[in-house]
Amino acid sequence: MDTKKIQLAVLFGGRSGEHEVSLMSATSVLSVLDNERYDITPIGITEDGVWLTGEDILQKMQNRNYASLTRVTLLPNPGDSSLYQIEDIDGKQTLSPVTALDVIFPVLHGTFGEDGTLQGYLEICDIAYVGAGVLGASVAMDKGLFKDIMRQYQFPVLNYTVVTRTMIENNPNNTIHEAEMVSDYPLFIKPANLGSSVGITKCYNRSDLYEGLHFAALYDRRVIIEQGINAREIEISVLGNEDPKASVPGEIVPAEDFYSYDAKYVNDNSELVIPARISEETIEELRILAVEIYKAIDCAGMARVDFLFDKESNRYYVCEVNTIPGFTNISMYPKLWDASGLPYASLIDELIKLALERKAQKDNTEHKFRSNA
Repeated sequence: MDTKKIQLAVLFGGRSGEHEVSLMSATSVLSVLDNERYDITPIGITEDGVWLTGEDILQKMQNRNYASLTRVTLLPNPGDSSLYQIEDIDGKQTLSPVTALDVIFPVLHGTFGEDGTLQGYLEICDIAYVGAGVLGASVAMDKGLFKDIMRQYQFPVLNYTVVTRTMIENNPNNTIHEAEMVSDYPLFIKPANLGSSVGITKCYNRSDLYEGLHFAALYDRRVIIEQGINAREIEISVLGNEDPKASVPGEIVPAEDFYSYDAKYVNDNSELVIPARISEETIEELRILAVEIYKAIDCAGMARVDFLFDKESNRYYVCEVNTIPGFTNISMYPKLWDASGLPYASLIDELIKLALERKAQKDNTEHKFRSNA
């Protein structure tokens, strides 16, 4: 019987407005990993993009106390899955191997972690990693492109448009006019490539809209403007590679006007209702649709699919997909699987297993072509 431990690195932090959320998620993930099954290397990425490891790294990352931590890196050399330590010796940087890695668990939300950039680097390094690949991650991350694809599949989405930072800065009046063509107020303004409700504004008038556009443009060069409705927020967790499964749905009842960053992570007044209080027929429709959406953008490993349920018309709309959803102790993704019979620790084990299976499947792909002519 093979009792060799899996060499696992957990990546967290990152160059994103969701840096602090990532630290919270990583704290939860690291707390349940089985030391009998895994040799664990925690790797924190600073807000400036520096990769670090060392003792008590989570606490030191939270306090931004990096002095005693060790710089590390991966090299884009297929066949070499080693993590390397970076040292300054006599004014020169040298590399020395720390450990060989079998799989990486990115607990990174937002840009440079959930948007396909990290996934592309790990593909070049030829190492297994948890979650969606380059395509699924990048498509899901950009809310405008994602909704374009949903429309192509004829999945229901609310009215929207996408503008750029340049448009907002150079032609604010034209941009406001374009935004007001989406629908009547309220309108939601969001950075196209971010999550955890960072940079979001609910706008009730033109003054709100002006401020919201500039606020969102701080966090991304692409900004999405969406129709606002009186909605219930329904979420479903999806798990798997080629044959994904959907969890029971849950409902978020925000303590504030909408599920803002503070409502998610600062205040403790929002309510998570599991299972969601909707009809069995609607539950089954949403679970089927969640899997179809997951497959449509080539997700793998995990994703949380979010829907908006109009309180007045009882119609539902696809909102977004999160390919690295929150893993904090209050996050919906693990809570939904727990309610579906898969506890948190077992969920983490399953995600790592799926990552290794997907890597093995990708290894069957031929990357060289030789003509027989």
